[in-house]
Amino acid sequence: MTGLIDGSLSTLAPIFAVALATHRSHYAFLAGLATAIGAGVSMAFSEGLSDTGEVTGRGNPYLRGSITGAGTFCGGILHTLPFLIPTYNAALLVAVVAIGFELVALAWIRSRFFGAGFVRSFVSVTVGGAIIASMSAALGAAA
Repeated sequence: MTGLIDGSLSTLAPIFAVALATHRSHYAFLAGLATAIGAGVSMAFSEGLSDTGEVTGRGNPYLRGSITGAGTFCGGILHTLPFLIPTYNAALLVAVVAIGFELVALAWIRSRFFGAGFVRSFVSVTVGGAIIASMSAALGAAA
Protein backbone atom coordinates (compact mmCIF):
# COMPACT_ATOMS: atom_id res chain seq x y z
CA MET A 1 0.00 0.00 0.00
CA THR A 2 2.84 2.37 0.86
CA GLY A 3 4.37 1.87 -2.58
CA LEU A 4 1.11 2.50 -4.40
CA ILE A 5 0.36 5.68 -2.48
CA ASP A 6 3.92 6.96 -2.74
CA GLY A 7 4.12 6.20 -6.45
CA SER A 8 0.76 7.80 -7.13
CA LEU A 9 1.47 10.99 -5.23
CA SER A 10 5.22 11.59 -5.45
CA THR A 11 5.34 11.32 -9.23
CA LEU A 12 2.62 13.92 -9.78
CA ALA A 13 4.92 16.89 -9.23
CA PRO A 14 7.59 16.24 -11.86
CA ILE A 15 5.12 15.02 -14.47
CA PHE A 16 2.76 17.96 -14.20
CA ALA A 17 5.48 20.55 -13.72
CA VAL A 18 7.09 19.41 -16.98
CA ALA A 19 3.72 19.09 -18.76
CA LEU A 20 2.59 22.57 -17.76
CA ALA A 21 5.98 24.16 -18.41
CA THR A 22 6.51 22.68 -21.87
CA HIS A 23 3.02 21.75 -23.15
CA ARG A 24 4.78 18.73 -24.68
CA SER A 25 3.28 15.31 -23.95
CA HIS A 26 6.49 13.49 -24.86
CA TYR A 27 8.55 15.45 -22.31
CA ALA A 28 5.95 14.82 -19.60
CA PHE A 29 5.99 11.11 -20.44
CA LEU A 30 9.78 10.95 -20.16
CA ALA A 31 9.70 12.82 -16.85
CA GLY A 32 7.00 10.48 -15.54
CA LEU A 33 8.77 7.34 -16.71
CA ALA A 34 12.08 8.41 -15.19
CA THR A 35 10.35 9.38 -11.95
CA ALA A 36 8.37 6.13 -11.72
CA ILE A 37 11.51 4.06 -12.31
CA GLY A 38 13.61 6.12 -9.88
CA ALA A 39 10.93 6.10 -7.19
CA GLY A 40 10.37 2.36 -7.60
CA VAL A 41 14.06 1.54 -7.24
CA SER A 42 14.45 3.95 -4.33
CA MET A 43 11.47 2.52 -2.45
CA ALA A 44 12.61 -1.06 -3.14
CA PHE A 45 16.02 -0.40 -1.63
CA SER A 46 14.61 1.64 1.24
CA GLU A 47 12.16 -1.07 2.23
CA GLY A 48 14.61 -3.92 1.68
CA LEU A 49 17.36 -2.27 3.68
CA SER A 50 15.13 -0.90 6.45
CA ASP A 51 15.13 -4.15 8.42
CA THR A 52 16.19 -7.76 8.00
CA GLY A 53 12.80 -9.02 9.13
CA GLU A 54 14.35 -11.04 11.94
CA VAL A 55 13.57 -8.60 14.75
CA THR A 56 10.22 -7.28 13.53
CA GLY A 57 8.97 -10.42 11.81
CA ARG A 58 8.09 -8.41 8.71
CA GLY A 59 9.41 -11.08 6.36
CA ASN A 60 12.10 -11.39 3.75
CA PRO A 61 13.64 -7.99 2.91
CA TYR A 62 14.08 -8.89 -0.77
CA LEU A 63 10.42 -9.79 -1.11
CA ARG A 64 9.25 -6.70 0.81
CA GLY A 65 11.52 -4.47 -1.25
CA SER A 66 10.34 -6.01 -4.52
CA ILE A 67 6.68 -5.61 -3.63
CA THR A 68 7.10 -2.02 -2.44
CA GLY A 69 9.24 -1.07 -5.46
CA ALA A 70 6.79 -2.63 -7.92
CA GLY A 71 3.86 -0.91 -6.20
CA THR A 72 5.64 2.44 -6.36
CA PHE A 73 6.41 2.01 -10.04
CA CYS A 74 2.80 0.99 -10.81
CA GLY A 75 1.45 3.95 -8.85
CA GLY A 76 3.66 6.32 -10.83
CA ILE A 77 3.30 4.88 -14.30
CA LEU A 78 -0.51 4.82 -14.41
CA HIS A 79 -0.88 8.59 -14.77
CA THR A 80 2.27 8.77 -16.91
CA LEU A 81 0.95 6.56 -19.71
CA PRO A 82 -1.64 9.09 -20.93
CA PHE A 83 1.23 11.33 -21.98
CA LEU A 84 1.93 8.88 -24.79
CA ILE A 85 -1.04 10.62 -26.44
CA PRO A 86 0.64 13.20 -28.68
CA THR A 87 -2.06 15.87 -28.29
CA TYR A 88 -1.23 17.80 -25.12
CA ASN A 89 -4.78 18.71 -24.06
CA ALA A 90 -6.08 15.17 -24.61
CA ALA A 91 -3.11 13.69 -22.71
CA LEU A 92 -3.65 16.07 -19.82
CA LEU A 93 -7.35 15.27 -19.62
CA VAL A 94 -6.77 11.49 -19.70
CA ALA A 95 -4.04 11.84 -17.05
CA VAL A 96 -6.40 13.74 -14.75
CA VAL A 97 -9.04 11.01 -15.21
CA ALA A 98 -6.38 8.37 -14.46
CA ILE A 99 -5.47 10.21 -11.26
CA GLY A 100 -9.13 10.24 -10.23
CA PHE A 101 -9.29 6.49 -10.84
CA GLU A 102 -6.11 5.99 -8.79
CA LEU A 103 -7.48 7.99 -5.86
CA VAL A 104 -10.71 6.01 -5.80
CA ALA A 105 -8.79 2.72 -6.12
CA LEU A 106 -6.41 3.64 -3.29
CA ALA A 107 -9.29 4.62 -1.04
CA TRP A 108 -11.10 1.38 -1.86
CA ILE A 109 -7.99 -0.74 -1.13
CA ARG A 110 -7.47 1.02 2.21
CA SER A 111 -11.14 0.58 3.03
CA ARG A 112 -11.32 -3.06 1.97
CA PHE A 113 -8.06 -4.41 3.37
CA PHE A 114 -7.07 -2.02 6.15
CA GLY A 115 -10.42 -1.26 7.74
CA ALA A 116 -10.14 2.47 7.08
CA GLY A 117 -13.32 4.23 6.03
CA PHE A 118 -13.63 4.86 2.30
CA VAL A 119 -14.48 8.56 2.60
CA ARG A 120 -11.72 9.22 5.13
CA SER A 121 -9.19 7.37 2.96
CA PHE A 122 -10.31 9.21 -0.16
CA VAL A 123 -10.07 12.60 1.53
CA SER A 124 -6.63 11.79 2.98
CA VAL A 125 -5.15 10.73 -0.34
CA THR A 126 -6.89 13.53 -2.25
CA VAL A 127 -5.58 16.24 0.09
CA GLY A 128 -2.03 14.98 -0.43
CA GLY A 129 -2.55 14.86 -4.18
CA ALA A 130 -4.08 18.35 -4.25
CA ILE A 131 -1.13 19.83 -2.37
CA ILE A 132 1.34 18.18 -4.73
CA ALA A 133 -0.66 19.07 -7.85
CA SER A 134 -0.99 22.72 -6.88
CA MET A 135 2.71 23.02 -6.11
CA SER A 136 3.70 21.38 -9.39
CA ALA A 137 1.20 23.49 -11.33
CA ALA A 138 2.70 26.64 -9.81
CA LEU A 139 6.22 25.51 -10.71
CA GLY A 140 5.19 24.56 -14.23
CA ALA A 141 3.32 27.81 -14.79
CA ALA A 142 6.25 29.84 -13.43
CA ALA A 143 8.61 28.24 -15.95
